[in-house]
Amino acid sequence: MAGHSKWANIQHRKGRQDKLRAKLFSKMSKEITVAAKMGDPDPDKNPRLRLAVKEAKSNSVPKDVIDRAIKKSQAGEGDDYEEIRYEGYGPNGVAVIVEAMTDNRNRTASTVRSTFSKNGGNLGETGSVGFMFERKGEVVYPATAGDADTVFEAAIEAGAEDVESAEDGHIIWCADTDLNEVSNALEAALGESESTKLVWKPTTTTELDLEGMQKLMRLVDALEDDDDIQRVTTNFEATDEVMAQL
Repeated sequence: MAGHSKWANIQHRKGRQDKLRAKLFSKMSKEITVAAKMGDPDPDKNPRLRLAVKEAKSNSVPKDVIDRAIKKSQAGEGDDYEEIRYEGYGPNGVAVIVEAMTDNRNRTASTVRSTFSKNGGNLGETGSVGFMFERKGEVVYPATAGDADTVFEAAIEAGAEDVESAEDGHIIWCADTDLNEVSNALEAALGESESTKLVWKPTTTTELDLEGMQKLMRLVDALEDDDDIQRVTTNFEATDEVMAQL
C-alpha cells in the first residue's frame, strides 16, 4: 500500500471492519486468549498480550469482552489453537498472506485453498510470496497527534525506523522485535495510538484498476468471513479514484 493510495486503502478496510464488528471482536478475543495462554495473563508482563489488548481497545472492543478473553486462557481454552500462515496469489497476480488461528489445520487449509480457487487466485507454498513483504511493527496516529516534524522527532526518539505522514494521519514503522518498546515510548510522547500491531509490509506492489480491485476484494472478503482467519494482507496499490468507486 504505497504512495498516494495508502490512506484510502486503510479506510476501505476500516469500513469493512465496521460491517464485521461482531466477527472482529471474536477474532481479537481469540488473539487475546492465545497471547495470554502463551505467556503471563498480566498485559504488563506479556508484550504480545499487551499489544493484543491495545489493538482490541482501539477497535472499541468492550473491557468486559477483553477480560473474559484473558480469563478463558486460564480456564484452559486456547490450548488447541495453532497459528498458520498461508501464501498465494490473488487475481492479477496480487500477493496475498493469510494468517490463521485454528484448532483444525485440515479444515482451515481446505477452506483457504477452495476460497482462493473460487475467487480467481491460487494458494502457493509457504514462502511463495513472503519475500515480497517485510515483518514490521506499525503504529498509526491521527493527524491531531501533531505535525509531521513533531511526530517524526518523537518516532526517531522512540527508536522507530520510518514515518509516513499524510493529511489523514501518521504511520510509524519499526522493527518487529521493537514494537512493544517503540509503542510505549510513543504513547508517553504522543498519547494513545489509533492502532499498534505487527504487519506484513509490502516491499513491492501491484497496481490494480477498478475491475481488478473488485475481484481482489471478493477474495479478501471471502477469506475474512472465515472464523479461522485472523487477518489478510495483500500488496495491491490503487489510485484514490479507483478506491472511491469501490
